[in-house]
Amino acid sequence: MRSSDRSHPVRARTFSIPTRCGAVVVTDVGGSGFPLLLIHGSSYSARVFEKQFDSELARHWRLIAVDLPGHGRSEDAADPQSGYTVSGLADCLAEVLRRCRLSRVVVYGWSLGGHVAIELLARNAAIAGLVCGGAPPVQGGFLGMLKGFSPSFDLLLASKQTFTPRDAERFERLCFGRRSDGRFRDDILRSDGRMRAIFTQSMMRGDGTDQRRAIETAEVPVAFVNGADEPFVRLGYFDGLSVPMLHGGEPQLIEGAGHAPFWEQPEAFNAFVDRFMLSVMENEVRRKKRRVARA
Repeated sequence: MRSSDRSHPVRARTFSIPTRCGAVVVTDVGGSGFPLLLIHGSSYSARVFEKQFDSELARHWRLIAVDLPGHGRSEDAADPQSGYTVSGLADCLAEVLRRCRLSRVVVYGWSLGGHVAIELLARNAAIAGLVCGGAPPVQGGFLGMLKGFSPSFDLLLASKQTFTPRDAERFERLCFGRRSDGRFRDDILRSDGRMRAIFTQSMMRGDGTDQRRAIETAEVPVAFVNGADEPFVRLGYFDGLSVPMLHGGEPQLIEGAGHAPFWEQPEAFNAFVDRFMLSVMENEVRRKKRRVARA
């Protein structure tokens, strides 16, 4: 359901949820709109989605964002070796969905959050639609990673455990360009560096689902939206995917944006996500009709 436009500013509620991985902080606008879960990337927090919470998206839909374990205001993982893997983070979010009583939800995952979102899609019937950015759905292991990402010295920062202030500055600039102007520096320096190392190792080992297969066999709407100047991902990789439920028929590129189009070009990004949410609603109606017909 798309909620009616609110004439007053949206005030999100922030609260903590205990999970087996540790307590995580959730930001939730509430309301009657269909839920949209936003998952941030490595070393950041839900703060990166400020331009979505302060937009028409938050007036139309129920926006929810989580500080992943080891990030933002959430606790570090109780058991880093399991909690910071792609499967461990997906399990944590599945627990959040259960505790928030979300039986159907659309997920947007950015960068690391995109890989976690795909893992969540593969194992959770609550996912009604998936949007990914900066996260190619790769097959497990080192070779799969090479096909989806452009190898570079800068990419190695995503796996570096200990960040210097200069590393944090470089990482923020790579992800957000110069427009962030240090806005997320504290989040980067606060993040648990063990997560970067353990998550990268988890992806290299091929832990969890075959992400390419999960996307190509998805039975819910799927969309890819990347910046045209994406610095880490091989954009051509998406052209080789066969996704029956791909929204718009092809991966979407947002001009004038790099790794974080939701921040660099929020109007274009938000408009795309709003259209995607409407397509999910249409698919949910068809899904319910099929269930009634089989009953």
